[in-house]
Amino acid sequence: MRVLVTGAKGFIGKNLCLFLKQSGFDVCEYDLDYEGTLQDAVQGCGFVMHLAGVNRPKDEEEFVTGNAGLTEELVRVLKEDGRKLPLLVSSSVQAERDNPYGRSKKAAEDLVFAYGRDTGAPVYVYRLDNAFGKWCRPDYNSVVATFCRNIAEGREIVIHDPAAEVTFVYIDDICRSFLSCINADGSDVILKVQPSFRVTVGRLADLLYGFRQNRENHTLPFLAEDRFEKRLYSTYLSYLPEDAFLYGLDMHTDARGSFTEFIRTPERGQVSVNVSNPGIVKGNHWHHTKNEKFLVVRGTGVIRFRRIGDDRVFEYPVSGEKLQVVDIPVGYTHNIENTGDDIMVTIMWANESFDPDHPDTFYEEV
Repeated sequence: MRVLVTGAKGFIGKNLCLFLKQSGFDVCEYDLDYEGTLQDAVQGCGFVMHLAGVNRPKDEEEFVTGNAGLTEELVRVLKEDGRKLPLLVSSSVQAERDNPYGRSKKAAEDLVFAYGRDTGAPVYVYRLDNAFGKWCRPDYNSVVATFCRNIAEGREIVIHDPAAEVTFVYIDDICRSFLSCINADGSDVILKVQPSFRVTVGRLADLLYGFRQNRENHTLPFLAEDRFEKRLYSTYLSYLPEDAFLYGLDMHTDARGSFTEFIRTPERGQVSVNVSNPGIVKGNHWHHTKNEKFLVVRGTGVIRFRRIGDDRVFEYPVSGEKLQVVDIPVGYTHNIENTGDDIMVTIMWANESFDPDHPDTFYEEV
């Protein structure tokens, strides 16, 4: 199916067009530089997603022409087409408010609902909260985009009321919700994208400043699937300066090799990279609660275990030629030896980040 997207070069439009194409749809991208008429764009399409509109005009009259006026023209073209094409429109929570922008968006909503009643075509009117995500324009109409860009680049941000609450929706959730309407039955009520997240401006700034500190303390935020932080962290990284993607880590080196912390998380532990020189044995300690996973990705070696209070020693040969994870259970003293002629590189995960005040690490030879 061919889908017409108006406003295809805007923030939501660019993301939506990619989602549609990745889902196997042909997309007609209608924008100000489209070479043809609106009638031309509608022909051959089986679904219309109307995102085009005006929200920061020089003259308030542009609200009328760019929102209600353009929607009225689109509805007229669709009625003349006569195929009862499904129509989705992205409106705004501002449609609930009595201001020039809100009134123009409410008028556009009414036109779409009337098109559905008059023709029997499926219609979908989405009233969007504050959208955020990659490619959103800073210093325009998104506090997330502005804060992300400024904090990533070391600029100041301005907060008038840190306690002010804003409801946010993420661009991927918007696009998935829009795509779910294709081949659906239409709706005669206002639709909302879920999940949405109500966050204070102060909390938003704190999270973003925390993301900037991640490189220094090797941490990641809590990234559960249903969390605002997961979506915000992805958005923040998209605003990094293009010459600042690379950052260094603190390598602790000695004659045995090196040990480097890579990632710390608040709920999923720590990942580190361990480099051992030939013949070197590391470890010979055990833990009460801390457990680990070792993955040798280069070189050859052997991991040895002995249960505390027992004399039996267990050995597991490991090699970068065959990637295998070795669990390091609690209550077992353990070590790892490089038995090869080259360095051995081991990825090490621990269920908790290292705390020098409570290391839970006790020396005992295997």
